[in-house]
Amino acid sequence: MRTTLFLLFHAISCCWLVSATLSKTDAKKSHKAEAETAPAEVSVLERGLVVSDPQWKEIVKEEKRHSTHIKKTFQGSVLGYITPWNSHGYDVAKMFGSKLTSVSPVWLQLRRRGPETFDVTGLHDHDPGWVKAVRKSNKKVRMVPRLLFDGWSYQDYMTVLGSEDEIEELGSELVDVAKTEGFDGFTLELWSQLGGNKRKELVHLVKHICESLKAKRLDCILVIPPAVTSAGQPGMFGREEFEQLAPVVDGFSLMTYDYSSGDRPGPSSPLHWVKDCVLQLAPNTQWRQKILLGLNLYGLDFASQGTEPILGGRYIEILRENRPKLLWDEYSAEHYFTYKRSNGVKHVVYYPSLKSVHMRISLATELGTGISLWELGQGLDYFYDLL
Repeated sequence: MRTTLFLLFHAISCCWLVSATLSKTDAKKSHKAEAETAPAEVSVLERGLVVSDPQWKEIVKEEKRHSTHIKKTFQGSVLGYITPWNSHGYDVAKMFGSKLTSVSPVWLQLRRRGPETFDVTGLHDHDPGWVKAVRKSNKKVRMVPRLLFDGWSYQDYMTVLGSEDEIEELGSELVDVAKTEGFDGFTLELWSQLGGNKRKELVHLVKHICESLKAKRLDCILVIPPAVTSAGQPGMFGREEFEQLAPVVDGFSLMTYDYSSGDRPGPSSPLHWVKDCVLQLAPNTQWRQKILLGLNLYGLDFASQGTEPILGGRYIEILRENRPKLLWDEYSAEHYFTYKRSNGVKHVVYYPSLKSVHMRISLATELGTGISLWELGQGLDYFYDLL
C-alpha cells in the first residue's frame, strides 16, 4: 500500500494547485480567511487550539504559526520520513530538527544484480548540504535513509534467504555504503514484500543485517506492517517476530495508518486500533520503547469516483473553497468533514488535526513508545508544536 501511495503522493505534491472545477458559488465564497505566517510566542496548546470543534477559518489562519520556542517535549524517539518529491519536507527537517531523533530520507533501493552481488541505487538523491543543515539544527540526529528491497523476484528472495554467503555479502554492502556516504544506518523496508510468508527466514536475514550494521555502530530500523489488519485479523508481523528481533533492531517503524481504503471511507488511523497494534506486539513493556508508532500527516479525500490522498496545501484550499463544518469522530479520534464539488458529487475528507495528532502523541507517551512521522512536509507546520 505504501509503495502505491508513493506514486500518488508524488503526483499530488507536484500538482496540488490544480484543483477541481468550482461552481460560481464556490468561487464567490473562497479565499476570505487570511493566513498569518509569523511564528507565535506560545504553542498551540497554550493558544487553546487543540480542540474537538475547530473552525475552518481558524485552521487557515493559524496553520503556519508554530511556536518560536522549538524544543522537543515528547520523551520518546521520533523518526521523520522525507521524500524527494515533497520539497517542504526538507525544510521541515531543518526547521524542526531539534524535535527529531532520526530522519529517514526515502532515497535508496537495494537491488540484486546476480549471485552475491548487490547494488544500492538512488544515491544521486543524497544531498550532503541538506544533511549538514539538518545536523546543524540537531547534532545528535541520526540519518537513516529508507532502503527498499526493490525489483527482487521471488527466486531472488529464496536464493538469498537460503544462503549464508549471500546474506553475508548483503550486510557487507550496506556497511560499505553507509560508511562511504556518511549515513548513520538504514531503515529497512522488505517485510511486506513476501506477503507474510517466510517469516522465519526473514527474521534470520534481518538479524544478520542488523548485527552487521550494529558492529560498525550503525542503526538498524525495520519498517513493519500493522499487527492487526483493519478487518481485525492478525497481520504479517506479530509478537513472535517482534520478540526475536527486538534485541538487535534499534526501532520498529509501525505502519499504523491506511486503515480505510477507497471502497470503505473512514478514518486513517483509529486510536483504539493503533493501541491494539502496539499491545499485540508488546503486551509487556520490555522492548516497547523500540516501537515507533506511525502517524500519518496526510489525509484522504473519499468520493464515489475514487480516493485521493491530500497534503496540507490542498487541504487548506478545500477549507477555503468550501467552508466546511469539521466533525469529531469520538470513536476513531479523528476529524472529518463533507463537501460537494460542482458536479454534485459528495466528498468525505479525513485529515489530521491538532486534536487527533495530540491524542496519538499522548497514546505513545502512555504506552512508552516512540513515533514515526509519514511524512514530514505533508502536514501543517503547527503540528510540530506538539512534539
